[in-house]
Amino acid sequence: MNPVAFQIFGLPVYWYGVMISTGLLLAFLVTLTRTEKYGFDADQLVNFLLFAVPAALIGTRIGYVVAHWDEFSGNLVSVFAVRQGGLAIHGGIFAAILTGVIFARATRVKFWRLADLCAPGLILGQAIGRWGNYFNQEAYGVETGVPWAMYIAGAMRHPTFLYESLWNFMVFLYLLWVSGRERTDGGIFIRYLIWYSAGRFVIEGLRTDSAMIGGFRTAQLLSLVLIHGGLILLWWLKKQNKERLGRYL
Repeated sequence: MNPVAFQIFGLPVYWYGVMISTGLLLAFLVTLTRTEKYGFDADQLVNFLLFAVPAALIGTRIGYVVAHWDEFSGNLVSVFAVRQGGLAIHGGIFAAILTGVIFARATRVKFWRLADLCAPGLILGQAIGRWGNYFNQEAYGVETGVPWAMYIAGAMRHPTFLYESLWNFMVFLYLLWVSGRERTDGGIFIRYLIWYSAGRFVIEGLRTDSAMIGGFRTAQLLSLVLIHGGLILLWWLKKQNKERLGRYL
């Protein structure tokens, strides 16, 4: 598998970057169609993304470097070599949330409405971006004999990047469906965190390249935190929303 898609003036453009860029573009287009419903306009969305996208990309890289510090401690320059991969989505999620909170306060918009606006596009972008792992032949699973196994690294293996891509796409469809029914601000975004994390927890157990903390897979630990934290937060927000509505009945 050739990780290079094409060259521009002799400089290689990698499939990994192409898939990430495609995911970002589709995420933007989907989100743009939802702005009016959530009380935003295109200018506000673009202004937010001008901060959120770079912050998220930096966050994904920082997350990967921290989790795989042994790979970088002897060569710090390699921290900036991102064209061939090496991003951790949890770092990007946390960076995007922080950026959203700061942006919402600075512009006096509702953070949870902004988060709900962006959630479906975000998970769609992740679904597309996972295909960058396929072209890099990374983020694959253990050896298996299932009919859909892919030949990677000298063996037939679980295509865990494909599993996550399909799972993310199903979560995307679910979020679009529930968007017409959810009445609690923040409900869409929190459901994104919960359902993405649930799939990631299961799929991560099949991977061979997981970063570890004390014998546990880092991504699984973070997923558990997001699942349980998300459930508690969703319950609390719904309770607050019910009490607020009750005052007007």
